[in-house]
Amino acid sequence: MDARAQHRILIVDDIEENLKVLTETLIEEGFYPLQAKNGERALQIAKKAQPDLILLDIKMPDMDGFETIAVLKSDPETAEIPVIFISALNQIEDKVKGFRAGAVDYVSKPFQKEEVIARVGTHLKLRSAQQAVEAEREKSERLLLSILPASVAGELKNTGKSAPQFFSDVTILFSDLVDFTEQTVKLAPETLISELNDLFSGFDRIMAEHGCERIKTIGDAYFAACGIPEPKSGHALSMVHAALAMSDFLAERNRKSPIRWEMRIGIHSGCAVAGIVGTKKYIYDVFGDTVNTASRLECASLPGRINISGETAALLGSAIPLENRGEIGAKGKGPIPMYFVAENYRPE
Repeated sequence: MDARAQHRILIVDDIEENLKVLTETLIEEGFYPLQAKNGERALQIAKKAQPDLILLDIKMPDMDGFETIAVLKSDPETAEIPVIFISALNQIEDKVKGFRAGAVDYVSKPFQKEEVIARVGTHLKLRSAQQAVEAEREKSERLLLSILPASVAGELKNTGKSAPQFFSDVTILFSDLVDFTEQTVKLAPETLISELNDLFSGFDRIMAEHGCERIKTIGDAYFAACGIPEPKSGHALSMVHAALAMSDFLAERNRKSPIRWEMRIGIHSGCAVAGIVGTKKYIYDVFGDTVNTASRLECASLPGRINISGETAALLGSAIPLENRGEIGAKGKGPIPMYFVAENYRPE
């Protein structure tokens, strides 16, 4: 099928003969024409049919072409549809007014069929090119947002850089799958990647729901922060609630899936530095002793449990019931006061 048959062209003219000539001309060239005899009807058709281009007369009763294009351009649903004026008004002032109103072109009556078709074809090609560029831009933005927090991606897009930041009050979470290495031997690569993708997609959704941010994954480890890149009051409580939701998500998944996983979680609160690392392959990362300590807390946790530090426990106060584990040695850190979130606790 000719690509032109896919293009809908709306013709707006109150003179029957003009509609007939333009309609027959467009059909001969393989286009799909639509008709409107006044501005009000043109607006209705444009909104519903979303034509690829509009041929618009100026001198019409009730609502003229200038009034019609003003409404088209003010509506987000029709604002991007290109408009070509076809009018007997052929003074330079009329053409300038037409372009200022938002038209992409102006054809004077009496018109030549070949000229109309040539201009229609040119502007349809331009619109297709613009749509292709826009699609690529949206794809790039989605890719950027998949690897960077929204505010950081916005800063990078607007300024071309993103300055590292110091955050004085954040909460960091690390989770790790139990016996993951053993599972990598048993499972086919496709199955293993599918499992991680499903798990991490669920964790990402949970983090977003609780106002937290996934920083990155490292193999089977999941690293998230709350209070980064935007400061957040109650960051410790939000992160613990997210951790509980992660545990519930995994438990529910285990009830339905033949492949079962167990997970350890560690949480610590303190200060951290965050920023973009790399110039070609961007990574938004978080650094500092708080990150290292959270990782140690995950290692000192048990399957199915959420292990938090004394600093995080102090921020929680009495909001969440805890089990005091006392001081437990951590690699490179020495003894650290640790607490389990009560095993049967769930927020109301």
